[in-house]
Amino acid sequence: MADSTRRDERGTALSAMIAVLVVSLFAVVGLVVDGGAQSAARARAASGAVEAARAAVDAGATARASGAAPNVLAMVGEGRRALAERGLDGEVSVEAGVVHVHARTSAKTVFLSLIGIGELAASGEAAAALEDS
Repeated sequence: MADSTRRDERGTALSAMIAVLVVSLFAVVGLVVDGGAQSAARARAASGAVEAARAAVDAGATARASGAAPNVLAMVGEGRRALAERGLDGEVSVEAGVVHVHARTSAKTVFLSLIGIGELAASGEAAAALEDS
């Protein structure tokens, strides 16, 4: 009877170890896959912020070239439009002739959604200034 009890315990310990390993492997794969999606979303937000800053500066370039002060509202509006075209949320501001853009987005999760995390936030920032020639 002692042999059958020992054999049963060994199987239970092995089952528990395999269960822990499977859960750990699943968590690591989830972090890699969903972390990669978040990294891609962060790159998309940063790229969108750069494009929005460039668009905002371009909106002020015509007035600046003619010697007039740039229209800050037009610059901010153009930056917001550029963010919206890329499906990003964010803020655009102009301070001392420099356009600052902060873009936000999120990435849907695949594996982490199983534990209640449906999306991961990502953001990017950029600044641009129109140079005097």
